[in-house]
Formats: sequence, C-alpha cells, structure tokens
Amino acid sequence: MTIQLPDFQGGFRAYEPRTEPFAVKTGTPFTSRTVFSAAHVVADPFADTTPDAPAAVDWDATLAFRRHLWSHGLGVAEAMDTAQRGMGLDWAGAAELIRRSAAEAKAVGGLIACGVGTDQLTGPATLAEVRAAYEEQLALVEESGAQAILMASRALAAAASGPEDYLEIYGHLLRQATEPVVLHWLGPMFDPALEGYWGSSDLDAATDTFLEVIAAHPDKVDGIKVSLLEARREIDIRRRLPQGVRCYTGDDFNYPELIAGDEQGFSHALLGIFDPLGPLAAEAVRVLDTGDAAGFRGLLDPTVELSRHLFQTPTRFYKTGVVFLAWLAGHQSHFTMVGGLQSARSLPHFARAYELADGLGLFPDPKLAEERMKNLLAMYGVTQ
Repeated sequence: MTIQLPDFQGGFRAYEPRTEPFAVKTGTPFTSRTVFSAAHVVADPFADTTPDAPAAVDWDATLAFRRHLWSHGLGVAEAMDTAQRGMGLDWAGAAELIRRSAAEAKAVGGLIACGVGTDQLTGPATLAEVRAAYEEQLALVEESGAQAILMASRALAAAASGPEDYLEIYGHLLRQATEPVVLHWLGPMFDPALEGYWGSSDLDAATDTFLEVIAAHPDKVDGIKVSLLEARREIDIRRRLPQGVRCYTGDDFNYPELIAGDEQGFSHALLGIFDPLGPLAAEAVRVLDTGDAAGFRGLLDPTVELSRHLFQTPTRFYKTGVVFLAWLAGHQSHFTMVGGLQSARSLPHFARAYELADGLGLFPDPKLAEERMKNLLAMYGVTQ
C-alpha cells in the first residue's frame, strides 16, 4: 500500500511505507562517549490555554518520554531549547519540569543535566538582575541534584556592553557553582536574540572570550556544548580546551563526524536530534564503543538528511518536527505543542519528515505512524 504525500511543488508523490522498524537492542551503558538527548515537552491537549498563556504540560507523557530515553542509555538534557524554553515554556514551567525530571532520574538511575538561564526576566534588565536570575536558577538545579548547564541568556546579550561583562558574569557563576557545569553557546540561528554573544558578532573574537572564561575556571567546567552548526569551528574549539574539559557537540548538521572524532580527539554529544533518533543513536554509540568507527558512521550518517530537514531555516522551529515525530512514533497521543507551535511548519515539511523518519525505521509501529500521517493529511483536505 502507498500513501500520497504532498511535495514542495504543489503536487503529490506516492510513498510506500516500510513494514518493520529498525531493530532496537538494549545493552550496557556507553563507555566511549557521554551522550545526552535534549528532550521535548508534551503539551496537555485538553487545557484551555492560548499561545501567550503559561504552558499546560502533560506531565505523565513528558516523564514517560524521558524514561524512554534513559532506557536506551541516553542522558537527558532537561529544560533546554528543545523543551521550548523561551518559545512556549516560561520559567515557572521550566522550574517544575526540572524538579519532576530530576526526581524521576533519581528514581530510575538516569543521567540528567538541566538548563540554567535567565528567562524569568521578561523585559530589559541590568547586569545585576541578570546575575541574580542566573543565581536563582542555578540554585534550583543544584538543589534538585542535577548537573547544571549554563545556557546563553537573551537578557545578558541585551545588557552586556562587551566581552568584559560576559567574563564577569560567567566568572561569578562558575565560582559559585558547587559542581562542574556545562557551558552552552547557542548560535543566533537557534535564537536571533543571541546575536553577538560573548561580546562580538565576529566569531573568532567571540570564541576567544568563550575560551578565556573556561581557561580561568577549568575546574568548574565539565564541558562545553557548541551549537553553531560549524564543524570546523567546533573542532578548533575542541582542540583548544584545557585538559579534562569535554566538548559536547550540539551540531545537528555534522554530529556523526564530530562524535567519531579524529586522531586529535572527539566530541561527546548533547543533541536535540537525539530526541527522535534515541534508540538508533544509542545503538550507533554502542558500536563505536567496540572501536568500530565505520560501523558507527554506517548507522548514523544516514540520519543526517532527516536532521538537516528538521533543523532547516528558520532553525529555531526544529522543535515542531521533533514533536511531530514523537506523535508518529506513539510517544504521545496527539500533535499539539505548548504555545501552539505545531503550526510552525508546513504540510510538505511534515510529509518529508515522515518519509525520511520512516525510511530510517524510527517508528516502532510503522502502521500506526502511517495512520496518523493519513489523519494529518485528511485534516488538510488530502484524501487517499
């Protein structure tokens, strides 16, 4: 049986869905890489809410998805941009997400790290207010027992007058942190408000400031997450890190080569694309654990086309594709998102995402995914 999918020229093409999923095998914990999946949140579809109202979250489904990731050996990067921080999920919702997920991680023995930002600030802020906001969130994450990820701050980008302000704010936070943190450099393709982060729009100058922060406090930096979608720059930064500071790739365009590494090193991973790729990505890393880099690349390289599709410009709306695939895969019963973000991509975009994901065998029940795709097409007036 075939399904008629809309193309990008206003026509349709016939696609024959696969009948069997990718064969998933569980195994021992990873030994060669530390791998986090940034995780999405599941909206409550029955809540009476609007795009500007506080997020209504289905906590049971949201935590069940995290247990799915942990069951495959992946760590969970919680309350990151994949969870719609600043795009539907406010600080109150993020704080509750951190508390619940950290408690769940403790209960099941799962690895978790949580985002620390300044999104309780909703208007112009001084540097002192930015620092206080970071401190509030850092305290909550540490109290929850999770590792902290110091995220890039829109408020800091707006308030800072130059690199020295970043050095002062981050230096203060690193001195205050009780355990080593992950520093997250999120590029403006993910959030336009972060243009000029680290005090300059010149990436070479910004990189120097970023590395200066780390060099001043290497004992307080577990690692860095670089989300600039530039493999060459990540490799350059990776090679300049102090001994013992890890690089977690956040490059959803070039992750297989960066994780595989070269003769001078490799990247660990903290990726939004590992939300839909979880079981397949875990299998690939276990192959890499055996020293089989070619086998690792053989499994993961074919996923890049899907990732580049989901993260296409405007990149910040990749969350819509991630949640769409979670619905098709049966991880949630509906395709709605906090903030109404399910409308952020087109029907041809969804059709291509379905085709690519199905081709990879990502759907545990291909028939269910096909039926749900047909239901979505019918809502748009497409009959089969």
